[in-house]
Amino acid sequence: MPRRMPVILLLIVLSLWLAASYGVRFGLMEDSRWVGLCAESASRWECVARSQLGWLIHFGVFGTLALGLSAVAFLIPGRLGWRLAALGMFAALPALALYNTSLAVFAVVLAGLRLVRARPS
Repeated sequence: MPRRMPVILLLIVLSLWLAASYGVRFGLMEDSRWVGLCAESASRWECVARSQLGWLIHFGVFGTLALGLSAVAFLIPGRLGWRLAALGMFAALPALALYNTSLAVFAVVLAGLRLVRARPS
């Protein structure tokens, strides 16, 4: 396997994850038909998921998680740090798509710097 293959695969998976995050944003959170459906029957699983996701967005859970993972990954050397940075990036992309941008931008920068850091020779 070429040396850059894990990075290329990570970029492909992150692109799909970002597209899915925007799908959730525009398909579930911002779609006006869910407001009417959830006003009538709040016990539907879609409405419960929308409500819980709203609370997670409100309290900034995605951005905080992403920044925490990225900061720890930046300090840990080796493969474990790289994997934590990848997890930080996975948490940061939904944070960017779902209104937690203030913390997520720093997490993306930290995780990105850690992911491209050269391995010591």
